[in-house]
Amino acid sequence: MGLLARVRKEWFIIGIVLVILSAKLQPSIGVRGGPLKPEITIAYFAVSLIFFNSGLSLKTEELTSALLHVRLHLFVQSFTLVFFPLAVWLLLRVLSLSSIDQWLLRGLQTVSCMPPPVSSAVILTKAVGGNEAAAIFNSAFGSFLGIIVTPLLLLLFLGSPSSVPFSSIFSQLFMTVVVPLILGQVCRGFLREYLDRRKLPFSTVSSVVLLLIIFTTFCDTFSNPSIELEPSSLFIIVIIIFSIQLSFMLLTFALSTRSGAGFSPADTVAIIFCSTHKSLTLGIPMLKIVFEGYEHLSLISVPLLIYHPAQILLGSILVPSIRSWMSSRQKAVKLSALQPV
Repeated sequence: MGLLARVRKEWFIIGIVLVILSAKLQPSIGVRGGPLKPEITIAYFAVSLIFFNSGLSLKTEELTSALLHVRLHLFVQSFTLVFFPLAVWLLLRVLSLSSIDQWLLRGLQTVSCMPPPVSSAVILTKAVGGNEAAAIFNSAFGSFLGIIVTPLLLLLFLGSPSSVPFSSIFSQLFMTVVVPLILGQVCRGFLREYLDRRKLPFSTVSSVVLLLIIFTTFCDTFSNPSIELEPSSLFIIVIIIFSIQLSFMLLTFALSTRSGAGFSPADTVAIIFCSTHKSLTLGIPMLKIVFEGYEHLSLISVPLLIYHPAQILLGSILVPSIRSWMSSRQKAVKLSALQPV
């Protein structure tokens, strides 16, 4: 793969690095009260645009086709929104005794509270040949659940860091997340044929807006001289993130393939990716709303910014192995079905 092709493929990850560097060089542009006015443009317009775009792109008919696989949905949603946060909370009880930056550790907890993504889990499931419909349903359903569950989990595990009242947080979430999402679905009902025909770049639009949100978040950090990011803590967090992902992928594989689980090999593929992946697209805007004005917001956001490319990288590396396992299991099932009783 040539350099230009690689840049096109990984443009979003490169974009994250560039906007953070830009924020370091010119933090005054994106700070509260600065030229971009992020307290208005980001908090309301940018976040609303992301969720309107999500509502416009989600195919309702694809979600309903996978609706009846209740056992799989319960497994995925309970793992990602119940087991994952609790397991990380227990891990952080131990890690809090170390010298790792405590705000980065809190960032790990925020990662655990996020719902599954609408993009990477589905793309990797499709690449393997797994149950794509189940992946689409759980990613989208998890996003809807996350609108309510994720802020509750964040406030439960981290507490409210500011004087913003609980009701104010949820009213802003409703106006900038729920309403745009519903409007997007309503508009899709009227524009379905046009949207399916034109194949508009929905993910690209959301990614560009997300880069703007990341830029303004780090502008606030770099304009505050009292906040420093220790390289040693950052390196350890990267190792922990890869370890958590790999461990949880192995755990979901073991649980979904055990005797009596009732899942097909294609189901297991969807479970592995949907249960362990976390949404950056929903995560950053939600952190921005729940922890608005908090001086350590960007440090808390760092593990989520690492988790996103890490889950894509690790998933991509494992695709051939998982595809090979699924093919062999499917062949074994077909052969056993042909055997005389």
